Amino acid sequence: MSDPTWMGEPAPEARPPGPAGWVRVVLRGGLLGGAILLGLGAKALVRLVERPLHGEDRPWSPWITQAVSRAAFGILGIGLHVKGPPMTGAGAVVANHTSWLDIFALNARKNVYFVSKAEVARWPFIGWMARATGTLFISRDPRDAARQKRLFEERLLHGHRLLFFPEGTSTDGLQVLPFKSTLFAALFEPRLRHLAQVQAVSVIYRAPPGADPRFYGWWGDMGFGPHLLQVLAAPRQGTVELIYHAPVRVDDFPNRKSLARHVEEQVRRGHAPRRVQSRLDRRV
Repeated sequence: MSDPTWMGEPAPEARPPGPAGWVRVVLRGGLLGGAILLGLGAKALVRLVERPLHGEDRPWSPWITQAVSRAAFGILGIGLHVKGPPMTGAGAVVANHTSWLDIFALNARKNVYFVSKAEVARWPFIGWMARATGTLFISRDPRDAARQKRLFEERLLHGHRLLFFPEGTSTDGLQVLPFKSTLFAALFEPRLRHLAQVQAVSVIYRAPPGADPRFYGWWGDMGFGPHLLQVLAAPRQGTVELIYHAPVRVDDFPNRKSLARHVEEQVRRGHAPRRVQSRLDRRV
């Protein structure tokens, strides 16, 4: 969920792909689009059986999302490296937010359901994909807070691991913004407080050799189309690293703000070596 938009230092304008770049755009874009459509079709068929048998528990269909997300990195040629223990049991996952690629990266490791702003549900194609993969849409209207807490609680009690970005917006990937504590409040509801855990994830992008360190960042008023073309056309790709930190119990913290501070510190520790290297890269 990205709101408000973080502007930061403007990124260099993406160059139009050359002839070889357009070949890569067509090949990678066609394969990626085909994988997504195939996955959505398979998911719809599985849900025809899964829904009447299991309702919202969804024991099978998330594995299709995970398979498509892993395939996406093979198609794009981006390396995906993962460290840290997976969380078991009920709870939420929180991460820093850099790019639309975060959705594929975080779905590739574990079965999660994203929390997104309500407007995304109305976006062409992306909204359809988000609904098909079980995204939880929330409104920014304070009058809707009680209902949203209830939805959050229901999904977690069904065993879903909800993933949200507490920064509230995406960045250039070279920094971590302060975490907002609003969405953590639902975890302190009586039925969840002594049950839920939270796992923090540091999502770290490394640009292709010779490219701007912010190559994979998508922020401010950057258009989705040009950024997508830039990634698809790249002759060489970089990597993304996911560092899964030790999960913490919600009832070990007195309130949502202390919990938000703790997981923010975990994410920042994962990014500390990356920030040092990025400053060196930009001096060269």
